[in-house]
Amino acid sequence: MEKRTILTTSKRGLIEDSFPFRLFQKAKKYGVWNPSDIDLTQDARDWKTLASEQQQDILRLISQFQAGEEAVTLDLLPLIMTIAKEGRLEEEMFLTTFLFEEAKHTEFFRIVLNTIGEKGDLAHFHSETYQKIFYEILPEAMSRLETDQSPEAIAEAATVYNMFVEGVMAETGYYSFYQSLEELGLMPGLLKGIEYLKRDESRHIAYGTFLLQRLICEHPHLYEVVEAKMQQLAPLAIKINQEGFAGRDVSEFGHLLEDTMNFTMKQLSVRMDILSRARGKKIEDIYRVTETEMGVL
Repeated sequence: MEKRTILTTSKRGLIEDSFPFRLFQKAKKYGVWNPSDIDLTQDARDWKTLASEQQQDILRLISQFQAGEEAVTLDLLPLIMTIAKEGRLEEEMFLTTFLFEEAKHTEFFRIVLNTIGEKGDLAHFHSETYQKIFYEILPEAMSRLETDQSPEAIAEAATVYNMFVEGVMAETGYYSFYQSLEELGLMPGLLKGIEYLKRDESRHIAYGTFLLQRLICEHPHLYEVVEAKMQQLAPLAIKINQEGFAGRDVSEFGHLLEDTMNFTMKQLSVRMDILSRARGKKIEDIYRVTETEMGVL
């Protein structure tokens, strides 16, 4: 076994101005919220006023978020272990907050379901496309890191987890929640929790973007690898949207399928645009990137 080097008592210390360490500071300040402190009293009342078809639209969203948050909680550990093995202390410190927050997100949606009285099996909302993403592609990409810590494997994991699942799928889900409920002033507790989730996820996505930019800077060919993976995943995001609307052009809340599709395509484009900026950059510039540039809320 290689002899361990303790960084924090060496001349190196902690690199406090690095982007991952700054994310760690943000997480300590903004990530400590308690799902059980959110008042869902009005949500329970509002739920009873919704038409059955509207309840089904919201249940689909909640059940997919519930399963998705559970999945990302379970699947993150191999990345943390990979980063730890590389001795990237500041990144690992941030990732400890990342896993903590995903666990809280899992708890939050379960509390919402309990509050509205939905304690049955909601797996029927997990379509074949949804299962393809969360039951196969995500766990396979992440578990690969247990035996393969190559730059290619790390890039694939970050692309699937951070860029696609968080940066496209979850962002589109937030958009759908807001379109369905916020404009009608319904379920304020659920929307409050989603506000916290979105803020947390902005740090998660920012870290994934940083990680991929670092990898692309160190191994330029990885941009094409990431681009190809996103192109492979994009049709699944489109199909999930279509399934959510169940053959309709307008949701039960008057929300247009076309608008959701446009939002998803914009997210796909934005993710690749940000990553493309890493090409030709110096590694020190990657570490000095600002939170604003990375979209941290």
